Amino acid sequence: MTDVLHSVREGRLLRLTLNRPDKRNALDAALCRALLTALDGAAGDPAVGAILLTANGKAFCAGMDLAEIDQAANAEEINVLHEQLFTIGARLAKPLIAGVHSAALGGGVGLAANCHIVVAGPDATFGLTEIRLGLWPFLVFRAVSGALGERRTLELSLTGRIFGSAEAQALGLAHEVARDAAGRALEIAREIAGFSPAAVQSGMAFVQRVRGLGWQESGVIAREVRNRVFAGPDFREGIRAFREKRSPRWPSIGEGDA
Repeated sequence: MTDVLHSVREGRLLRLTLNRPDKRNALDAALCRALLTALDGAAGDPAVGAILLTANGKAFCAGMDLAEIDQAANAEEINVLHEQLFTIGARLAKPLIAGVHSAALGGGVGLAANCHIVVAGPDATFGLTEIRLGLWPFLVFRAVSGALGERRTLELSLTGRIFGSAEAQALGLAHEVARDAAGRALEIAREIAGFSPAAVQSGMAFVQRVRGLGWQESGVIAREVRNRVFAGPDFREGIRAFREKRSPRWPSIGEGDA
């Protein structure tokens, strides 16, 4: 745990909470480093089945810390950290679920777009507002475009307009709108953390592996991965548990990982 990021393990769930409420959880170097360290650590930890991202305070994330970015000496370090953070969703082998409340602007939209599942509160607002500062959302553009499509992301980048949770869901940035976004995201994360690690990790790896490939090549990989999962002990246990009407006990969860 750090001052700027709270990290708590609950069984196979890792809960990460942005904790710069006085700065509206703006992404300074310390918070970016803490997030990357926690996410990279979770990726390599077989005892972590899912990751939940929420925030303390009145805003989810106001984007980059303007006070810090104004310091020329830090510019390259910030560029590197942001590049790593705003591409994490494409590399992360564990499901990342976010509960977003109030404002998610600029880099806050980038964080949401890098999460694999996003639950937004009714009060949540989003916007690529960099253009208002004479900037462009260069480093978050790829992730947001992957979620919304290039044409819509270009419109949001050009206008800098702020939109609500209903539109975020309609556009595909948020998957669900719930009154208690953090609570609902926690439910989803706990459920996913309880699924077969072998199945989840195989699926996540498959999605990353076929990204950008053609239809036929992707199909070859799909059959290869599915055959491997078919032959694995988790699938056999899942079938047994279904037939016996009980909860499965996944063999891929090692002792002490449950």
